[in-house]
Amino acid sequence: MIQKVTYTIAGEELILETGRIAKQANGAVFAQYAGSAVLATACASSESVEGMDYVPLTVDYNEKYYAAGKIPGGFIKRESRPKDKEILVSRLIDRPMRPLFDKAFGREIQVVPTTLSTDQVNPPDMLAITASSAAVHISDIPFNGPIAGVRICQVNGELVVNPTYEEIEKSTLEIVVAGTKEGITMVEGGASEVSEDLMIEALEKAHAVIIELCGLQDKLRELVGKPKLPLTQSSYTLENADAIRAAAKPRLESACFLKTKQERHAGIAQVKAEFEAQYAAQLEDENQKKLFDALFEDLQYEILRSSILDRGLRVDGRGTEDIRDISCEIGILKRTHGSALFTRGETQSLVVTTLGTVFDEQVFDDIEGDKRENFILHYNFPPYSVGEVGRMGTGRREIGHGNLARRALEPMVPSKEVFPYTVRVVSEIMESNGSSSMASVCGGTLSMLHAGVPMKKPVAGIAMGLITEGKGGSGDRFAVLSDILGEEDHLGDMDFKVAGTEDGITGFQMDIKIAGVSPEIMRKAMDQAKRGRLHILSIMNATISKPVDTISEYAPKIVTLRIDIDKIGALIGPGGKNIKALCEQYSVRINTEDDGTVTIFGKSSKDAEDAKAAVLGIVLDPEVGRIYQGTVKRIMDFGTFVEILPGKEGLVHISKLSRQRINQVTDVVHEGDSIPVKLLEIDKLGRLNLSYIDAIDPDGAPQGGDDNSGRGSQRRDEHRRR
Repeated sequence: MIQKVTYTIAGEELILETGRIAKQANGAVFAQYAGSAVLATACASSESVEGMDYVPLTVDYNEKYYAAGKIPGGFIKRESRPKDKEILVSRLIDRPMRPLFDKAFGREIQVVPTTLSTDQVNPPDMLAITASSAAVHISDIPFNGPIAGVRICQVNGELVVNPTYEEIEKSTLEIVVAGTKEGITMVEGGASEVSEDLMIEALEKAHAVIIELCGLQDKLRELVGKPKLPLTQSSYTLENADAIRAAAKPRLESACFLKTKQERHAGIAQVKAEFEAQYAAQLEDENQKKLFDALFEDLQYEILRSSILDRGLRVDGRGTEDIRDISCEIGILKRTHGSALFTRGETQSLVVTTLGTVFDEQVFDDIEGDKRENFILHYNFPPYSVGEVGRMGTGRREIGHGNLARRALEPMVPSKEVFPYTVRVVSEIMESNGSSSMASVCGGTLSMLHAGVPMKKPVAGIAMGLITEGKGGSGDRFAVLSDILGEEDHLGDMDFKVAGTEDGITGFQMDIKIAGVSPEIMRKAMDQAKRGRLHILSIMNATISKPVDTISEYAPKIVTLRIDIDKIGALIGPGGKNIKALCEQYSVRINTEDDGTVTIFGKSSKDAEDAKAAVLGIVLDPEVGRIYQGTVKRIMDFGTFVEILPGKEGLVHISKLSRQRINQVTDVVHEGDSIPVKLLEIDKLGRLNLSYIDAIDPDGAPQGGDDNSGRGSQRRDEHRRR
């Protein structure tokens, strides 16, 4: 039986429907908003695993090209591996939903939101978040939801809920917010230097809509919801648990507060190994070993949190607002266009900037329409950065962290008109203990400035944490932590990253593991993050605060000019003949755009400038009275033909080659000579009459004998008739 519920946003109905499509899934919801439609399905495996210590959830958001009436580009006409955008949307769905599944369920869970239709006006990704939650909520899969997601943009000074693509393009703030009825659990987005007050206002507006959308899902569950499957309750308990806890806790308290990450890990591992040896016979049972590991995890959780809340002391000895030592270095790689090494405590990012041409731009072919980007940021997290052995490659984490750093830096990257280069920034994480994405933001700024990129302002980022005790997000006690460590991220209640300039926020990401956070905590975290960001910026600015004066000698040289639109055809020539010849002659690449912008890319400044002169020669009309540096092409007995612009020649009569009478042209010039000439006139037939500059008297009148002049004019006319 088909059931529907509806809710109106911005004058359009959001429809959640079930019972018509994909009925064999545990839960399926067909969601529609204006011309966009998403089908979200949720399935769970039939077998459960007892004692599982994680939630085996996968979210696979995918977009079908037919949704926009398109066929995939390239040779392969089938949708293939996930695009970066699909991975990023999958993460937006996964992050707020994952904490709401119970590990005790013990079954694999797969959520598959599929965009089936898009009007290319309303983004389908927010529809996918709510539809995914609804599919799980009405299913028999245990879920402490529902959740919902909305996008908030500031457009023309107003906060807009679920804006169109056009409104997103014009916005100064764009954030995606997800949460439950109780509070916000995830935020991600970027902005153009907005204030902390505006960010909080946007979050509050988002949560009001989220509450309504969660209520909508509750209505759908009341109509069609299935009874929830039981959790797999463990029948095992850890033997000697009290004795192990009593003996291990004081030992762990010492190990957890060693100075460095390596020392702490080694100290904790040693304590654990000693107890494993002591209870070796008991731990031969696999279930006992799992419970033993969980006990040590719980002890570390208690030790870290109680120390912060009771003493304000963190595991590395810092206070709650202290930021680890920071060092900034630039120019450590000699052959790259720009490089920087940013180190904050035990987190280190080597960031390299490469300048390219318009031909290096990133081209996107997706259901939103084709687009190009000239700012690219890639983030790599090799296993050696945490002292481990593992696979090399780009996973969802790398794509997500890279996107956050890119969004934080992008508002401060100059426009293509100001800096006509394609800019690629690559962050190689050398060490990690704390936010490496924010280290990538800081290192990215230093690297771009070192490459000569005229950034509008430097950008820095900081990761914040939260420890609470008491009732959910309000907390009887809480502590906001600046510049969190990996342990504090893992065992804390919030991971909150803020990037920006001295004047405002440009990048924002927040994941909350508890029900939500109160406005009091949020404002304190914002204010504390701002102080930390300004501190980091001051250290960065002491190293480099503005772009270097000249870009690397190894970077391509770019020259831009504007020509009349009706001259583009003449520049390109039939079948591209003219432009190809110029590229070959001057060893450059030339790009033309429909608005008349011509960009020339050369390996050297001379190549680019020479090509520019040649382009101007083709598209500019000769001007009477202008002086040109011409090339002698042909010698005749009555004068010489000189090329003043590519393909444009004029005659310097023998009488206009010298102030004195001469017997022959070669007394003054020879074929191939480069000489300055002045365009005296363009006659009725379009012929160009020139004068050699040295043959002009101080009053500007050409010199030469009458006999030469008369004889030359007669011969020239005879030559042209021939």
